[in-house]
Amino acid sequence: MVLLSLADPDQGKIQTYGALGCVYVLERGGAIVGVYVLMAQADNQVEVMNVAVDERFQGQGLGTQLVKHAIAEARRMKFAQIMIKTGSTGVAQLYVYQKCGFRMAHIVHDHFINEYEQPIFENGIQLRDQVVLVQSLQESG
Repeated sequence: MVLLSLADPDQGKIQTYGALGCVYVLERGGAIVGVYVLMAQADNQVEVMNVAVDERFQGQGLGTQLVKHAIAEARRMKFAQIMIKTGSTGVAQLYVYQKCGFRMAHIVHDHFINEYEQPIFENGIQLRDQVVLVQSLQESG
């Protein structure tokens, strides 16, 4: 699926998503305009991966809609925590994730240097570090 490549250029990783996680799509007029992957992790945690919106449909709140859907799905599946990882240069993504209730947990320094063969540039800056954000899904009482 081409949209998954918008969020991750590594085709090898993308090939594993269908077998290891659940792929969700957002359709408009019969066309797929958005996608994300939910993948279970250890310790009752689920990771949202590869949130992507077709470039022609960006700026319409669809990314936020996808993230909110992912949170609702994770709650429905009774996970205790949801996690999302993104590049440190992705200002728009960081804004959306925090607006949806995620909090920064930690930074993985040089993740994109060590994990990808080709340099990745975002917003005119070489992407180096990965930001890990989390949100508790347990009801506070």
